[in-house]
Amino acid sequence: MLLAFNKPYGVLCQFTDRSTPRRPTLADYIRQPDVYAAGRLDADSEGLLLLTDDGALAHRLTDPRHKQDKTYWVQVEGSLTDAALAALRDGVVLNDGPTLPAQARALAAPPALWPRDPPVRFRKRVPDAWLELTLREGRNRQVRRMTAAVGLPTLRLVRARIGAYALEGLAPGEWRIVDTDEPHAGRSAGRR
Repeated sequence: MLLAFNKPYGVLCQFTDRSTPRRPTLADYIRQPDVYAAGRLDADSEGLLLLTDDGALAHRLTDPRHKQDKTYWVQVEGSLTDAALAALRDGVVLNDGPTLPAQARALAAPPALWPRDPPVRFRKRVPDAWLELTLREGRNRQVRRMTAAVGLPTLRLVRARIGAYALEGLAPGEWRIVDTDEPHAGRSAGRR
């Protein structure tokens, strides 16, 4: 079984939390038993998270050797330049080594997204821009570190796609069962 879930901002990518006060987790949204996240999204990131009860499928989805493209919509602070986009495309050097080349393109308009709660900070004197970034690796906080390395701190980060599986039509907190033979033929299964 494979579930596609639109993880809201502030939700932990796990089913339990022992902190006080307790933070929102996947258990607040997903009641399907015996599924686990195939990969992770930070609490301050949003968008597509895949969950499965199949360990081999989870491995195929997350292991870098299988090179599943992951596409993100990224709102950054600052103006996108050709040099910054070229650096992202070529790969940037992070403290844990160089990244693989990525696909990076400026978005002419923000993607059609839901409002974030809390809203992204807005500063009148500092421009912001949106880009689409596609990676073939998955290091800890990699997108945020890559944009920071080219002088563009991330304000909002939404994962839109993992391989053939897309966010398509899921509102924050909604999930659906996905047919693994036909990735786009998932049926609606659950909502918060």
